[in-house]
Amino acid sequence: MIPIEAMSLAPAIRQSRRTLPPFAVVGIFWGAFAAYTPELKAGIGADDGTWGLVLLGSAVGSISAMWLAPRFDARFGRGAMALGCLVMAVLFQAPVWASTTLVFTAAMVLAGGAAGLLDVVMNARLSSIEARTGASLMNLNHATFSLAYGSAALIAGLLRDGGTAPVVTFAGLGLLALGFGALARQRELPPPVKGEAAPARVALPRVALWGGLIILLAFLAEQATEAWSALHIERTLGGGAAEGAIGPAMLGFTMCAGRLAGQFATARVSEARLTTLAALVTAAGALLAALAPTPLVAYAGFGILGLGVSVIAPMVFALAGRLSPAELRPAVISRAAVIGYTGFFIGPPLLGAISELAGLRMAFVAVALFVALAPLLLLPIRAAANATEASAKAL
Repeated sequence: MIPIEAMSLAPAIRQSRRTLPPFAVVGIFWGAFAAYTPELKAGIGADDGTWGLVLLGSAVGSISAMWLAPRFDARFGRGAMALGCLVMAVLFQAPVWASTTLVFTAAMVLAGGAAGLLDVVMNARLSSIEARTGASLMNLNHATFSLAYGSAALIAGLLRDGGTAPVVTFAGLGLLALGFGALARQRELPPPVKGEAAPARVALPRVALWGGLIILLAFLAEQATEAWSALHIERTLGGGAAEGAIGPAMLGFTMCAGRLAGQFATARVSEARLTTLAALVTAAGALLAALAPTPLVAYAGFGILGLGVSVIAPMVFALAGRLSPAELRPAVISRAAVIGYTGFFIGPPLLGAISELAGLRMAFVAVALFVALAPLLLLPIRAAANATEASAKAL
């Protein structure tokens, strides 16, 4: 549990002043991409199934970059986050210039790789700050990503509705990312924390598997809303470009609110109980969006989904870390993250295929059913948590 006195946002913002800008950079590019999705999809002439496979390129790039990120981090040291922002600013220009499916897919591999590289580096630096200070900073930083995502989606949707080409919008975002990158350069690296390194070969606790699967379901729901909400509102419900952009914007804003609330809620509610509730709320939001008769009802559904899904990954990471020995904690969290990120592999082609066969309504119904499985996967983690607490009391 997080002590009440540690929950003030001002100290957390001060301790996160170098990591908040990179989180914002990742958010603005994905938010704008979500808003321009219908135009980009039409630009390469892709149907739903093909679009789902195209989006797989970003997942391939992200996962591949995860293996290179530690070397990148070690090589560039204090400037790693700043350079990651630069790489993202450059490579995210590629998709908006692509005019064929093949070129667009290759461009998404590059853009996804840039995002994955920066994602790992900024989370690793944030984790080091948390370990050194004992502060809980994860929810705040991820809330910044969500706020940037929602704001970018809304602004990009308005620009798109006004006829602004994606190349112009993304060029502007590139300049903004360079400014954020300058703020992300660290003056000094945090000292290593005792017990951070794990043995090269060791059997990890099962919480890495079960936690990773729950995160996978959360990422699948998040990715579905990012990639398909604008299309659902415009195509299924007859909304315009600006109306379509409100879908992913609602996700971003409500995820920001949910994560800020999570900063306080964990002082009163256990991570396991909060994760169970969040999964059910996420499923309810996806179902409401699927059955929505109007864009307004769909916005409510995506908003509810965002509130629920926002805290699942941070809470599960916290649980996994708490239930793992100190020397294995980084390896457990890393393994859970890799399993979780496969949701970005599974999500695009699966939901694209469902949409192609039965429409976007059924795709979001499927999201609701998948996320509803999370409380079942949480059972072995809750059992381990109870055993840990009982053992601690016995001592």
